[in-house]
Amino acid sequence: MRLIMKILIWGWLLVGVVVFSGQSAPARSDKTLVAWVSLANTTQQGGSALTIQRGDQFDGIVFGERQPGIWMAGSDFYRRTQMDPPAQPAEAADSQTLIQMAIVYAGERITLYRNGIPGPSYAAKNVDLLTFKDNQAVFGLRHEGASAGGYLRGTIADARIYAQALSVEEIRKLELKRESAIKPYAWWTFESGRETDRMGRFPVNNLDGGARIEGGRLVLDGVAASLIAADHKLPGAGELVFETPAMPADPPDDWLTFHLLHPGPGGAMPGDPNCAFYWQGRYHLHYIYNHRNGFAFAHVSSTDMVHWKWHPTTLFPKTTGHGMFSGTGFITKEGRPAIIYHGQGSGRNQLAFALDDQLEQWTKPVPIEPRDADGHEPKMNHWDPDCWRNGVDYYAISGGSNPSLLKSANLKDWRFLGPLLSDDYPANLGVPKGEDISCANMFRLGNKWMLLCISHQLGCRYYLGDFKAEKYLPEFQALMSWNGRNFFAPESVLTADRRRVMWAWLIDLPVAPCGVQSLPRELELPADGVLRIRPLRELHGLRRDPREVTDLPVKAGLAARVEGFAGNTQELNLIFENSPAKEVGVDVLLDRAGTNGVRVAYEADTKTLRVGTVRAPFELKPGESLNLRVFIDKNLVEVFANERQAAVSAGKYEPENTGISFISRGGDAMVKRATAWRMASIYASK
Repeated sequence: MRLIMKILIWGWLLVGVVVFSGQSAPARSDKTLVAWVSLANTTQQGGSALTIQRGDQFDGIVFGERQPGIWMAGSDFYRRTQMDPPAQPAEAADSQTLIQMAIVYAGERITLYRNGIPGPSYAAKNVDLLTFKDNQAVFGLRHEGASAGGYLRGTIADARIYAQALSVEEIRKLELKRESAIKPYAWWTFESGRETDRMGRFPVNNLDGGARIEGGRLVLDGVAASLIAADHKLPGAGELVFETPAMPADPPDDWLTFHLLHPGPGGAMPGDPNCAFYWQGRYHLHYIYNHRNGFAFAHVSSTDMVHWKWHPTTLFPKTTGHGMFSGTGFITKEGRPAIIYHGQGSGRNQLAFALDDQLEQWTKPVPIEPRDADGHEPKMNHWDPDCWRNGVDYYAISGGSNPSLLKSANLKDWRFLGPLLSDDYPANLGVPKGEDISCANMFRLGNKWMLLCISHQLGCRYYLGDFKAEKYLPEFQALMSWNGRNFFAPESVLTADRRRVMWAWLIDLPVAPCGVQSLPRELELPADGVLRIRPLRELHGLRRDPREVTDLPVKAGLAARVEGFAGNTQELNLIFENSPAKEVGVDVLLDRAGTNGVRVAYEADTKTLRVGTVRAPFELKPGESLNLRVFIDKNLVEVFANERQAAVSAGKYEPENTGISFISRGGDAMVKRATAWRMASIYASK
């Protein structure tokens, strides 16, 4: 899970208010959000004084989410949030002081105001959230679908939305609970116990979970409370609704086409892949997304790990009693699928067992309650678990910076074995023994045990090692993500023909929509002990319209283009003869002038694989040819080099940028063979 999710769990579990609209407004993206708010404390993180939301899109006055103590313009997946805000003083008002916070969305600019004084102002492409009947206003909660912990603790005395960008003078003229010269789009003064919007746009209200109106203020001091208001009965209000994610009939043009993605409803933030199985002839994979009732496991299945079918979402807080955070799947000794995961908000890792072969029905979750040798509850992290069978026993990891190892013969009685990692942990692995081990997945690979995991700071990584005296002793560690955490939260499955296949969530990349999984990767550890990483062989079935060129010379400093080699849904298989050049490779997604693309290259002088801004360690052997497998999906680029390294990056999506050129630096090169295929979409609607 992302670090921010941990912060939200450890922080205040606060109250929220959600309000759904009843009428539409004139079309425009300009707007102003205003709220008079007092904070119970200035250490809380992630709550909103006022949010306007439609579907996954939202804008809000959010406190402390990216920087403790700092107000910011919150938005869906930070699309309109200032990513590198300038230094500014942290909020210092006490709990008795009302602050007027305003955010103005004007054209391509967003500006924050505190008590009428301008603060951060930056360029951003704004969106229209006011011209729709199904928009909603949210108080306390950062946005509907946010995790527990993304709530504001304090009071709100007045809140308004204006369907225009107010000037600084107009903001300063606003008075608490008094009409303004400019008519608001919506206005709440919280004068009655179940008050609705005074402008009549949000007529239906339903306070719940401790949120209340008293003394002329909305009081937010409960746990995961909300007020849901609408002019119609809301799905899921008082009834159990199983939603099934589905691709829209006409997906936006920038959506990826041959990657598994989350199409909604809700956003997959986080989008960790979880609990993978091969069962009854199908591959099953779960991933986290924001269900209307909290974090849930979406469920997809496939016969080839390429084309996916969504199942109804049945694992979500109303059926489990808690949110669904990272875990894995395994088969019990009795031959039934089981899942282990962290029950968000429960304080425990949980087990559940499949009741049908479609993996749509599950038992009530069972918390894991380990005991030490003396029968006492041990002091340990309950976080990101994994479970596997080794002979007649089950072993489980509970992750974190000092992961624990547990053992059970029956999945009911768990013995705490102490720290997972051996006291003989080598000092030369590149990461300290206390490095975060989350999203853990342990399995046999070749003659070693691989521990696939993340560090929240470093991204996806892995250990290779073995067990000695019921302790894991790693011998090797390496990253699978560079230049940030863009390759994150891995999960793997053993295929019917005994291949180990993994996925990872692609995070912090400008790809659409949110919740995109990497291409499936086959992992192998042969006798030489060097990990092999290959694209899933079943991806060959997407290839269309092959084009090939052989013996193409590439002069140093001169780009070489090939007729027919262009596109943004492509697979390229490139073989370069070994040469003394310092850099050889290909530029993809070039504009018409042959610039602004994503470079994919081997840099011999730095011994790296370059993919855009990402540089991963990689070195050719003496005399070895360079083989690049390049997958281009809209603006996303995934690359595999000589089956020993892989990296992913993305450029800005521009539909006309489809050019491809071969390049060489510091010496001439030769393309021995280059093959290009157009890749078919895995979604029928395309």
